[in-house]
Amino acid sequence: MLRALRRRWDAYKYRFVPWLALNLRRKRRTLRYVPESSQDKIISDEDVFETLLKEYEGNCRGAGWGRDPVERAGTVYRKHEPIFFQSLGNPFIFRCIDGVLIDGNDKGLSRSVYRSCSRRDQLGPFQMNDESWLTAALQNPLAVGQYVNNCSHEKAANVCYQEFDVPGYFPVELKQYLPNIVYSHDIESHLRCVVLVALRDIKQGEELFSNYYTVVS
Repeated sequence: MLRALRRRWDAYKYRFVPWLALNLRRKRRTLRYVPESSQDKIISDEDVFETLLKEYEGNCRGAGWGRDPVERAGTVYRKHEPIFFQSLGNPFIFRCIDGVLIDGNDKGLSRSVYRSCSRRDQLGPFQMNDESWLTAALQNPLAVGQYVNNCSHEKAANVCYQEFDVPGYFPVELKQYLPNIVYSHDIESHLRCVVLVALRDIKQGEELFSNYYTVVS
């Protein structure tokens, strides 16, 4: 019983504001600081766009996939949209700087919501996003960013999260590889994605670690 409660607490504490406030000072080595939200980018949005385009087009041509960038899959929720029941016992929810949430859980209610939204948005023969990250047969093997662990005192971060809004001119035929979907499409806005950008050269087979905390000062 106590072990189960501990597992749930370990999954939830990163979204419990009083715990975060008390532990910020103690966990300074595992924090990432940026002076303001507009500077929370390692590479430009244009570079992210061009890299995704190259990867997706290469796969369409049968050229296979590269290794960069890793993407964080999941359903995208705006601040006013309901996510309470999906969040229960869910360690895969990512909060963007502007309050947008991305639920990267591949099980339970989160899985059902993602699939429902995906089928809602299908445009004739064109799939508007990738559902395969919910299965063992990945169509986009880069969509595994939700499983990257937090860095620690022993294991420094070698990647960091970077938010990216997919532009409206993104090719329709390549949207089948995007591992994100908006919860509600009744509001016109760009699809929010999160990619993981390397902070240094990463060797083949090396485990990825990111900062779960980004402090905007």
